[in-house]
Amino acid sequence: MSLKKRYREAIQPKLLKDLNFSNLHQVPKVVKVTVNRGLGEAAQNAKSLEASVEEIATITGQKPVVTRAKKAIAGFKIRQGMPIGVAVTLRGDRMYAFLERLINLALPRIRDFRGVSEKSFDGRGNYTLGVREQIIFPEISFDKIDAIRGMDITIVTTARNDEEGQALLREMGMPFRNN
Repeated sequence: MSLKKRYREAIQPKLLKDLNFSNLHQVPKVVKVTVNRGLGEAAQNAKSLEASVEEIATITGQKPVVTRAKKAIAGFKIRQGMPIGVAVTLRGDRMYAFLERLINLALPRIRDFRGVSEKSFDGRGNYTLGVREQIIFPEISFDKIDAIRGMDITIVTTARNDEEGQALLREMGMPFRNN
């Protein structure tokens, strides 16, 4: 059963009861997932930018947008308008497919994985997760990568606070660390 279907049929009714909501629309849901990779070396190395665009597109199934520097920073040797990263926003079916792959395939492949931190919520029910290496995703073959690069994954929910957001992600199968 897909994550979207499981959310509608099992998770939503359970959260409605557990969080004591009176209306189904009060139940938190995932709005979007943002995958972002900052590339400091892209200023000097254009190939790293191309490789990152390709990797993120392979992982998410959607072509990322190249983010550019808003201001020039001499200390980092960056001029305004230089490409410094890639980002992609997933919604709808692609979002659920990506979340399912992240939770069930990618996260368990992390070395010495004991669960994700419960402290990465932002106070409004959104969760941000840093991934150190892209090779945890099964779509990326180790032979084709030029360097190990990480990425930030932000899961935006309609939850009003961290407890609701955590309840939603826990029901979806997010492996939180047992402290």
